[in-house]
Amino acid sequence: MITFSVTNFRKNIYNILSQTIKFSEPVNINTKDGNAVILSEEDYNGLLETLYLSNMPEVKKSIVECLNIPSDECVSEDEVEW
Repeated sequence: MITFSVTNFRKNIYNILSQTIKFSEPVNINTKDGNAVILSEEDYNGLLETLYLSNMPEVKKSIVECLNIPSDECVSEDEVEW
């Protein structure tokens, strides 16, 4: 995560936001009243989707089970018909 003071963020807002969107790098903005984090819309939507799916017990169980399968037992991406 990249960190900027609010003053530096203000000076470079366009470039910082462009980099956040392009490279999916969250930005931490420090102010005297506290901090804020900026995410790309795509990352934000992905985070919301992850939270939504992780609150569904059957989906969460399925994901955990799949994560425990050794990679040599998985089908290669080249073998999948999209």
